[in-house]
Amino acid sequence: MMQRLQGIGMTSRRTRERMVSRLSQQGIKNNKILDVMCNTPRHIFMDEALSSRAYEDVALPIGYNQTISQPYIVARMTELLLEFGRLEKVLEIGTGCGYQTAILAQLVDHVYSIERIWPLQRKAKSHLWDLKLKNVSFLHGDGILGWPERAPYDGILVSAAPSEVPETLLQQMALGGIMIIPVGKAGNQTLQRITRIQGGFEVEELEPVSFVPFLPGTEM
Repeated sequence: MMQRLQGIGMTSRRTRERMVSRLSQQGIKNNKILDVMCNTPRHIFMDEALSSRAYEDVALPIGYNQTISQPYIVARMTELLLEFGRLEKVLEIGTGCGYQTAILAQLVDHVYSIERIWPLQRKAKSHLWDLKLKNVSFLHGDGILGWPERAPYDGILVSAAPSEVPETLLQQMALGGIMIIPVGKAGNQTLQRITRIQGGFEVEELEPVSFVPFLPGTEM
């Protein structure tokens, strides 16, 4: 297990250091995020057949028509979420394989993570257990509904693209809370940062992105 976590060859720490150097050149400035990504073995979150590609700057398939986001997008969304300081409660929509969850868990007080596909969530739980990350609560559910029982959230990070921002998620944001979300149909998506202010919401449109669609319902 220890060797698997540390990695060898194309999954070694040296390869992670090269990835982090590239992220820095791409404009990621938050050193805490860079350190966490350098110390988190991305290769354990994907099938062994793809693990040698874990530190390339590409999205890779994780099964069930889902992907693990490219390292730059993980770093960028995390940096945008945490730009104004550490957050206590963060809701993540779309646990996927758990890599983004693992990065967040090392940078915020508690992550509440929702996944609609049960086998993916089961794998993600196992990966986070291997990394001894215990400040994460998991829900197998419909991301569009959010997790109202645990609201309000200081931050919400969404890793699938709805055609418009779900009102249910907006209402689960704390005053001053931040949501990072890709919005739009395939081929025409924009990353947005939404801040809840007194009496409404402030929306920043940031950059074009490409995410899997935000689907309703759950799968076993």
